[in-house]
Amino acid sequence: MKISIVTAVMNGRETLPAMLDSLMAQSHPQVEHVVQDGGSTDGTLAFLEAKGHRHMTLRSGPDSGIYDAINLGIQRASGDVIGLLHADDTLAGNQVLAWVTDALQNPAIDGVYGDLQYVARDDPSRVIRHWKAGSYSAAHLRRGWMPPHPTLYLRREVFARAGLYDTSYRIAGDYEAMLRFLTAGQVRLGYIPKVMVRMKMGGVSNKSFAQLIHKSREDYRAIRRHGVGGVGTLMAKNLSKVAQFSGRDQV
Repeated sequence: MKISIVTAVMNGRETLPAMLDSLMAQSHPQVEHVVQDGGSTDGTLAFLEAKGHRHMTLRSGPDSGIYDAINLGIQRASGDVIGLLHADDTLAGNQVLAWVTDALQNPAIDGVYGDLQYVARDDPSRVIRHWKAGSYSAAHLRRGWMPPHPTLYLRREVFARAGLYDTSYRIAGDYEAMLRFLTAGQVRLGYIPKVMVRMKMGGVSNKSFAQLIHKSREDYRAIRRHGVGGVGTLMAKNLSKVAQFSGRDQV
């Protein structure tokens, strides 16, 4: 089972080494690294060309945002399974892709997800937020539940059936896509109850109060679009994060 890892990057030279180390350490042998660069000027391209994955395909050029870049990467991917791994993320151990392939031996599921940890940007060993996703239930969607997007791996036919990321969303395109996959797309997911990815705090969606407001508006648009609730769902989605900081389980 070949896994394509898509990385959308723009000026990620500082954090790329740790991400690449985690990818190249994977025990699963059939890995393709599809890198879609937005026109980096900080040495990202030179680093990737010198130190990139041995099965890397790299393209650089302008895009209309992160979801456009992800779509371009997915369209280039040749694997049976596609997952995302960006410059601020690392795989949490060398067996993560082996877990994915083991789980997807089950033909009854279309994809898998697991748990996620947010770590301090200046000290990746310090866990700030632990997101224990729990098993999927359609009823959870109305309570704001979603699988941690960085841990999501899908069979390539899911994108042919349910579509790519909607580029009209600037921040919450991942949430909209997952709601679409799980509702109209009828995607069947399996849960791996292990930490699969560690992500550095300080991403685009929480850089400022204005960004948080923008994200909430986009989240609400996605919620209404896919008929999984309203304002209550949005509030529950945001409140569910509190327990993740205190170490208690979500849902």
